[in-house]
Amino acid sequence: MSTPGLKFTSEDYRGFLECVHCGLCLPSCPTYAENGNEADSPRGRIYLMKNVADGRLGISPTVARHLDLCLGCMACQTACPSGVHYGQLIEKARSVVEAQYSRPAVDRLLRRAMAAVLPYPTRLELALLPVRMLRAVGLGQVLESAWLRRLMPRKLQPTLSLVPVLPPLGSRHAPGEFVPAEGKRRYRVALLTGCVMSVLFSRTNQATARVLARNGCDVLVPRGQVCCGSLHLHMGFREEGLALARANLDAFSPDDVDAILINAAGCGAMMKEYDKLFAGDASCAARAESFTRKTKDMSEFLASIDLNTQFGEVKARAVYHDACHLAHAQKVRTQPRQLLQKIPGLELVPLAESDMCCGSAGPYNLVEPEMAQQLLQRKMDNLAKTGAQLVVTGNPGCILQIAQGVRERGLPMEVCHTVDVLDRAYQAARVSP
Repeated sequence: MSTPGLKFTSEDYRGFLECVHCGLCLPSCPTYAENGNEADSPRGRIYLMKNVADGRLGISPTVARHLDLCLGCMACQTACPSGVHYGQLIEKARSVVEAQYSRPAVDRLLRRAMAAVLPYPTRLELALLPVRMLRAVGLGQVLESAWLRRLMPRKLQPTLSLVPVLPPLGSRHAPGEFVPAEGKRRYRVALLTGCVMSVLFSRTNQATARVLARNGCDVLVPRGQVCCGSLHLHMGFREEGLALARANLDAFSPDDVDAILINAAGCGAMMKEYDKLFAGDASCAARAESFTRKTKDMSEFLASIDLNTQFGEVKARAVYHDACHLAHAQKVRTQPRQLLQKIPGLELVPLAESDMCCGSAGPYNLVEPEMAQQLLQRKMDNLAKTGAQLVVTGNPGCILQIAQGVRERGLPMEVCHTVDVLDRAYQAARVSP
């Protein structure tokens, strides 16, 4: 639910004033790079927010449109010399929009449906049952048919192309609540299995547990864990997002583990912000700070330990795509590449504009499909020039988005998660003579 009467605060206003409007963020902003509109740049959006806070502007359809078009990719934060916390500002702005602006009925219904389904694995599995049934009887092509798309709202039409080959029904419950370390235990870690991650990428979750076990980790998968809250918070449904975050604070026990690990960049970026989300909440501020200190991306953790390098060969030419919320929000760039470079036979080649958003950005490719497709085509143009066989990244949304582009262009590429490649290398070592 939205928060009635929600407004910008004096703290938000101080954040606006940190921006000196130098424009160094402009080349890094995907929407500005695509359309050259100042109001679709970080400093332009901050200017709009400040004018709303000053009472000079209301949340009109135009203002809402410029704020909605932001991907929240955080590339501007990487570029900003003044240290403006743009991510916090745009997140608050979206909450203000939801509180003060009445969207068109179709948009309101779409956003509410996503918030009610995507973050809840059981509901998401139920929603995907028709897709499973059609594919099971050999009618999967119906999902791509023009007549079906004509029956759907325009914004929903691209969604069916995003659905990957689905893992077995119910496999989201794997790897179970505990996976023991192989050999001597060196670490005890907790794993977030996620919402969309657990339903669409349960195989990657299982691979994550295997890779961690191979590196001497006891892996705990706490009961009671839920969606990280990012989807709700990114869409402006602040109270619902905070409720999910509180549930995770209750489910995980940071003091009992060496690290809380995440294999989805967007989830990790959000969970590393729990301390800021609850800074003014005496009931859970201390727990949130402890939680944040222990939270790490999977690649970040593996690069920090004495890695088991008993890999077999993975013979492939590969590129690494920087997921926005890993590179810009978490500042994790070199670690995934360092891990991949340790795998025998894997040739890692550079990718132009590697950290430019692919257009996924959480729910963005569902609510803003036109701009998402523009950015996807830009990404695919760069990928096509590499001649790579593997596209490796650290976020499920990026995998879905780029895999769609690969299918549409008919490129001989596989899109996979960093941990999937590591797991493949470990498996190859087991079968090597």
